[in-house]
Amino acid sequence: MAEEENWVDIGAETELCKQPLKRVSAGGRDFAFSVKDGKFGVVSNTCNHVGGPLGDGRLDGDYIVCPWHNWKFHRCTGLGEPGYEEDRVPAYPVKVEGGRVLVNVAAGSKRGKKPHDPHPLSRPVAREPGPLRLAGIATSAMDAANPRFSGSDHLLNHALEAAKVHGAETRLLRLNDLKFRNCEGYYSKAARACTWPCSITQMDTSDQMDQVYEALVHWADAIIIATPIRWGAASSLYFKMAERLNCVQNAVTINNKVLIRNKVAGFIIVGGQDNIQSVAGQMLGFFAELGFIFPQFPYIAHSRGWSHEDMEHNVEIVRCSKELAEGAAMLSQRLLNLAQHLISEDEAPASIERGGRKAHTLEV
Repeated sequence: MAEEENWVDIGAETELCKQPLKRVSAGGRDFAFSVKDGKFGVVSNTCNHVGGPLGDGRLDGDYIVCPWHNWKFHRCTGLGEPGYEEDRVPAYPVKVEGGRVLVNVAAGSKRGKKPHDPHPLSRPVAREPGPLRLAGIATSAMDAANPRFSGSDHLLNHALEAAKVHGAETRLLRLNDLKFRNCEGYYSKAARACTWPCSITQMDTSDQMDQVYEALVHWADAIIIATPIRWGAASSLYFKMAERLNCVQNAVTINNKVLIRNKVAGFIIVGGQDNIQSVAGQMLGFFAELGFIFPQFPYIAHSRGWSHEDMEHNVEIVRCSKELAEGAAMLSQRLLNLAQHLISEDEAPASIERGGRKAHTLEV
């Protein structure tokens, strides 16, 4: 059978040769046009992964590198890079006539997508039966070989221990113990380039941010984020985590997919200087955007203010404060009470138990 033909003009040869790779449009379609060593290549502009614009990428030898997530396709054949040839984008015959570059849009090869197992985090979000679950995230940073006392960690431990006493399951994540990459700005390329699960997590199996995603999205009914105050703000590790959590909020923007429902958040803020309200305000605003709900009095905090730089004294106050320890315990109880209220009747535990008996739950 003769090859079907429908040659479409995509531009002047002299103009197209000025760039090794560019996006061109013709006949209602977008193409990635490339030229290398005088040879032209034309493939679909749409990447197989999440639709990134290949023509806006770069060349790596004879392969086009997608600007969104670095998937590679041969610029002439459309085949994926070695080992991933089953992933292919349509490639089109190209010729030059009278100084014009023509593409046969009727003779493009078939798009092929190699089956990929879904990432574990991409499973449907559904609460598993069982007791209430509280996740604590410690954001303080320190030298693991030479540990020091952390006031925020100390109070977070009190909160988690109190939750255990009342029958809740707990999970502690120390960001300083996790090896996870910084956010690499996929959202800045395009909203749809910031995916759920996070693109970094999908591509890098050694990235341990998946533990935070698992805890917040799939496991916990309530969370506590504990942070020191650093120059009037939360810790650098907190912001490193927050930037990587953009994909949770962005799932709503690009897919109307709300990942956080009926989950409760609270905070512990400890510092040698003031600015508690500002730190709390940022955290409340950010976690509200993710979908979390807050109880009355959603955080506890301690600071002696700007003029008290005797940190060893500040540390001892937190270490020895019965009031702060009780405050942390009461915070966890407020979170669990609200979480229990939010969980539907058929899923919610009948009560929070202590030693086999129903425990008194704090009024909120």
